[in-house]
Amino acid sequence: MLYQMHEFNRAWMAPMTYWADAAAKIFGGSNTWLGKLPGADQFAAACELMYRIGKDYEKPEFGIHSIEFDGVDHPVIEREMLHKPFCRLLRFKRYTDDAGNLTEMRGQPPVLVVAPLSGHHSTLLRDTVRTMLRDHKVYITDWTDARMIPVSEGEFTLDDYIAYIQEFIRFIGAENLHVVSVCQPTVPVLAAISLLASRGEQTPRSMVMMGGPIDTRESPTQVNDLATHKPLSWFSENLIHEVPQNYPGRGRRVYPGFLQHTGFMAMNPERHAQSHLKFYQDVLNGDLDDAQSHRKFYDDYNAVLDMPAAYYLDTIKTVFQDHLLPRGLWDVAGERVDPAAITGTALMTIEGELDDISGQGQTRAAHELCTGIADADHLHTTIEGAGHYGIFSGRRWRGQVYPQLRDFIAKYAD
Repeated sequence: MLYQMHEFNRAWMAPMTYWADAAAKIFGGSNTWLGKLPGADQFAAACELMYRIGKDYEKPEFGIHSIEFDGVDHPVIEREMLHKPFCRLLRFKRYTDDAGNLTEMRGQPPVLVVAPLSGHHSTLLRDTVRTMLRDHKVYITDWTDARMIPVSEGEFTLDDYIAYIQEFIRFIGAENLHVVSVCQPTVPVLAAISLLASRGEQTPRSMVMMGGPIDTRESPTQVNDLATHKPLSWFSENLIHEVPQNYPGRGRRVYPGFLQHTGFMAMNPERHAQSHLKFYQDVLNGDLDDAQSHRKFYDDYNAVLDMPAAYYLDTIKTVFQDHLLPRGLWDVAGERVDPAAITGTALMTIEGELDDISGQGQTRAAHELCTGIADADHLHTTIEGAGHYGIFSGRRWRGQVYPQLRDFIAKYAD
């Protein structure tokens, strides 16, 4: 019923939202007589703020159409390499007609970026992908909104997530591959590679884990506290709902995106309120660059997807409540996850000093589990002043994190 009520409210609010958008354009335009009325600029700014708070946010585009290489812009094409019911494997293919650049690009290492399935779309890693394209062949997991997947496709569990990662690694080719996992997927990625190693399969040359909950007993955050202070039944009864009839996934049990978004906003309500107030002032004062930065950020931040219920509940129990990975008690499809079995894959972990989602030490815990990796092939770095998003997006990512990540991958590339 909650999901149905949300859809009803969304439909009821739609006319007012469209009106606010139209009013912002009419009263904010200098070429209309309404825009020249006293107070028109304040009214237009208020209307745009109302529109942006009330509008629906569809999945954004990656919008990566070119990269600069040796001072020259080269086109980039987004290609779907594999299509699975719950995820697409994308590659950002670079093109050039310069023979020297072509040879260099072909020699660069392939990287699989595993995006989180934790509320936001994979486009949240747009800056991550764009930056890495300078020196790598980049693939990324693009998870599908569960409300768009028919019930006939079956459930999707944490075990299925791990199987997807293994399939993607095999498809690209593990022998030259480097895997970068951001936040939530650090756990299933470590499990996937551990299982490959235990079976005697080829494992990637390196794995980079960024701000993830490998062991949430270390420096628990507000997110961790919620998961541990509530029984699993509470999550099932209060956060899981059926997709309404107006979506292809009608009847599928999901953790709805709008509930996740409410949780995101509730973690830092004052910061978001201040951001919206500043946006109003920027529009009013004609600070177009700052206003556009706000729009770009919230176009991604407010675009959320529904998570499959089975996967979400599996993650809560396995990662946050039972801590099965760090305790050495995790079985996936009947196989024990043993990170110590990994021997030929280098490990780098990255944490943000001010990360309020994955606290300090949670990602670094991977080193204590991967005892089969030689000491020389372990690397950890903590980025001073960086929050959760700062380690994979923005100036700290580009100026501090990426150079270290790039050099680490290069060390283990051919």
